[in-house]
Amino acid sequence: MSNTNQQYDAAIGSCRDIFIKKTKDYGTAWRVLRTISVVDQIFIKALRIRTIQDLKTQKVGDDIPSEFKGIINYAVIGLIQLELANPQVEEMPVEKVDELYHRHVAFAKNTMLDKNHDYGEAWREMSQESFADLILVKLLRIRQILENDGKTLISEGIDANYVDIINYAVFALILIEEGKH
Repeated sequence: MSNTNQQYDAAIGSCRDIFIKKTKDYGTAWRVLRTISVVDQIFIKALRIRTIQDLKTQKVGDDIPSEFKGIINYAVIGLIQLELANPQVEEMPVEKVDELYHRHVAFAKNTMLDKNHDYGEAWREMSQESFADLILVKLLRIRQILENDGKTLISEGIDANYVDIINYAVFALILIEEGKH
């Protein structure tokens, strides 16, 4: 499990580095995004991964690991947006963005550790295709929750789906790094 901790931290560290550099380049323009827009951005990336997997070729430079990193960062944006509510034009200091990013990925990691305890790292036997498909399922669930005015009867909410998306994408990155995908 300690290897998983280190691998998880390395994957997130790479994503965080991109996120913070883009925040320095573009500011927090993403603060205007509503939940459906965040979902659509992740959806586009997950569908692109699936297309590349199916066709076994690509014409645009961003590779599958880059798309999984983008999925992680957009899911973190989704969590931050849920916390801050009221999407708006708002410039936030990089330090505040970094603190929010860290807090949300720490929660996602703790969730992963709890689930790993119960599932025994079953994700290590899964395919990259399954991770892309499961991310798409989570996105479709979020869309349905939005159609239900954000309410669920028995299911987890939007935030839990974003956390699962982060963890599925991290798992894919870990397995890619290990050369299994």
